[in-house]
Amino acid sequence: MHDTAPLPLAEAVASAATGDVWLFRGRSLADKAIRTVTNAPVNHVGMVVALDDLPPLLWHAELGRSLPDVWTGKRQRGVQLHRLADAVTTWEQRYGQRAWFRQLHGELGREHEDRLMEAIARYDGHPFPTMPGLARHWLAGRVRRRHVALETIYCAELVATTYQQMGLLPDDRPASWYDPGRFWSGDRIELVPPFSLGGEVAVARSG
Repeated sequence: MHDTAPLPLAEAVASAATGDVWLFRGRSLADKAIRTVTNAPVNHVGMVVALDDLPPLLWHAELGRSLPDVWTGKRQRGVQLHRLADAVTTWEQRYGQRAWFRQLHGELGREHEDRLMEAIARYDGHPFPTMPGLARHWLAGRVRRRHVALETIYCAELVATTYQQMGLLPDDRPASWYDPGRFWSGDRIELVPPFSLGGEVAVARSG
């Protein structure tokens, strides 16, 4: 895995814009299991939501419930919307994760933001799949190229679904085809022109 010069978290958050993706890699058994199941170099991915005068938020799906969800005000498992700075700090300090981000290039309009809000309203609170369920989703999308009902949803599936609903990502593949590693630059994810993702920027560890 390659690195750029690490950027302090405060600067990374200050530069965050809607559509940027944040990627995480940890050393726990669960992290390694996710990377093994999905054959990915990273085990978690989320998407920035930065609208109007709100602080940048992270839209992602996770097993934990360590932070209150901004949309519901509750601590919940599964699909969640968190303050970006709080989420990254928690993932680093509590879960031992390294973080990188990739900026979205291309201008978003009001129609993109409206579709994003519809996706948040629809999916916030959806449960995270079990490990067998995660494997089934990934195999259905990767091997069979088959769309599956999103009664449960994992992190990469959520980002892909949101990107597709916003019109940033082609819908020729099911959302379950995507794993966290698909959002790493080595896989050269192709967005709908004129949108693209920049290279990874490492976020400096605190302390």
